[in-house]
Amino acid sequence: MIRTRLRGMGVALITPFKSDKSVDYEALMRLVDYQVQNNTDFLCVLGTTAETPTLTEDEKQKIKHMVVERVGGRIPILLGVGGNNTKAVVETLQKDDFTGVDAILSVVPYYNKPSQEGIYQHYKAISEATDLPLVLYNVPGRTGVNMTAETTLRIARDFHNVIAVKEASGNIAQMDDIIKNKPDTFDVISGDDGITFPLITLGAVGVISVIGNAFPREFSRMVRLALQGDYANALAIHHKFAELFKLLFVDGNPAGVKAMLNAMGMVENKLRLPLVPTRITTFEAMRKILNELNIRC
Repeated sequence: MIRTRLRGMGVALITPFKSDKSVDYEALMRLVDYQVQNNTDFLCVLGTTAETPTLTEDEKQKIKHMVVERVGGRIPILLGVGGNNTKAVVETLQKDDFTGVDAILSVVPYYNKPSQEGIYQHYKAISEATDLPLVLYNVPGRTGVNMTAETTLRIARDFHNVIAVKEASGNIAQMDDIIKNKPDTFDVISGDDGITFPLITLGAVGVISVIGNAFPREFSRMVRLALQGDYANALAIHHKFAELFKLLFVDGNPAGVKAMLNAMGMVENKLRLPLVPTRITTFEAMRKILNELNIRC
């Protein structure tokens, strides 16, 4: 059942901060409401876009519980639980409370640069540590190592609770290989807003989106139209946001989307070091496009 629910536009939820860099829980709850009310299909909580490496354990637990409570089962919640210490990830999955969480998103181990066999064994240990559905996350630009199509497919075939991969390798041929050869019980989800449309035309089932933080209604419409095969209208929306896709990541993520949300009056433009806000030139370029799109700012 959960496999079919993680379709459409999921949003990689940001963590809003106040001027003093403390977590702005009130703004976070407003963002959750904004997502639920504007056609977001599922939420990805405590992922990369949430600046999770800069959060304390207490903050992560509070965010998890507050989001679960606020969502109240209305849409699925995909929770980020990953790392480069397999034993620590396993222990977290075994001891933490995952009430209200529908699935786990777990990134390929970063910095260690494991072999393909090491990646396979890492996910084997994780899949055996939990009964929750598991989504793999391949993002070699951040981890330093690419999980190949062969390894992804091997994991997908061997572990029944591994239900999907969030693919952000940027390698369309690799993603197409996975889509063509995957088991029926396994899905490919785009990890990159800019290639979501073409990836859906190849057989992906949706996206875990950054831009969806700011534009859930518009971007979810693009995803749904593409999934329905209405490629002409989906492509028109894709092109409408093409320039914003570029600006979103030019100064890093989530700096771009936080600047967008700030221009829309939804959050303060604050990040935790080592991340910093976008440059003024990027911010002003975003503001100009938002005005052209008739989006309040």
